[in-house]
Amino acid sequence: MGDKIMFLEKLKSLNNMFEEVESKLSDSSIISNQEEYRKLTKQHFYLRPLVEKYIQYSKLLNEIKDAEELQKSKDAEMKEIAFAEYNDLIEKRNQMENEIKVLLIPTDLDEDKNIIVEIRAGTGGSEAALFVGDLYRMYTRFAERNGWKYEVLGSNPTGLGGYKEVVFEINGGKVWRCFKFERGAHRVQRVPETEASGRVHTSAVTVAVLPEAEEVDVEIKMEDLRVDTYRASGAGGQHINKTDSAIRITHLPTGLVVACQDERSQVKNRAKAFKVLRAKIYEQRILEHERRLSSERKQQIGSGDRSEKIRTYNFPQNRITDHRIGYSVYNITEVMDGNLSELVNKLIKADIESKLKGNNI
Repeated sequence: MGDKIMFLEKLKSLNNMFEEVESKLSDSSIISNQEEYRKLTKQHFYLRPLVEKYIQYSKLLNEIKDAEELQKSKDAEMKEIAFAEYNDLIEKRNQMENEIKVLLIPTDLDEDKNIIVEIRAGTGGSEAALFVGDLYRMYTRFAERNGWKYEVLGSNPTGLGGYKEVVFEINGGKVWRCFKFERGAHRVQRVPETEASGRVHTSAVTVAVLPEAEEVDVEIKMEDLRVDTYRASGAGGQHINKTDSAIRITHLPTGLVVACQDERSQVKNRAKAFKVLRAKIYEQRILEHERRLSSERKQQIGSGDRSEKIRTYNFPQNRITDHRIGYSVYNITEVMDGNLSELVNKLIKADIESKLKGNNI
């Protein structure tokens, strides 16, 4: 009973907070303060579905109370009807409480952000580089299936469809929610086209998923940067090796380095490099904050550690296994063509279940 009271009190408190936020949002002084207005808008977005559920929940509790009273009736038929209705209402209450508990999970600060994905070849030489290209295609096909837009920010192609690395952004609703569990090491087991004996090789690539940071999230001081220009090299078009259009930016306080050479224009390469750098600095700060909050990161579905092996793609067995949740699918061709929904939904569900048990992911 005590837990029920605390649950109801929490909902009442959130309802009061929602009313306070609504009041502030109509204040002209708040509207003129963009940073505060943005913060309150996010709060309002998070609280609104909770308050709507709270209103439904309160109404349901009153209906349960009425049904309990009707069960005391001396009319046998009325008691029977009231008893059946009571059981139905209790079932609805339990279901609604579970829905509210999910809504009570703190919203990810980056939930509404676009993302920057960085895929790098690891062990495996040319086969790893080819798998970078395969994952790039898989993710962009997944983006297309969901109506999201993407743009390459930087790449280092090796030919034959492979990349030493490729960096691209994806814009659209809930992209962070769907991609945040892709962070880590992806292992591939298959027979390379160049392998005459048919022997299966194991290679690996790392994937980083960065929430796109805005200027209000990360302030970059020009005196903290070293910017170098150089001539682009490798595959990429006729402009390669003819102009000093490539940009390398080093953030001196953190040692982070970002390079971009995909555009013919130095200005465009600089803008893309800044976008990636800002996201990397933001990611670093978020991970540091999370580590301070949680000393049990090994319990989490995804820590963001790029060395953590998260998934194996076994082509001979037509199997993809996500090691964090112990789940396998046997449709590797479809998944590599961008049909990631089943794996993504399983990870989101596991994330919610973990948070409901008290593990902050």
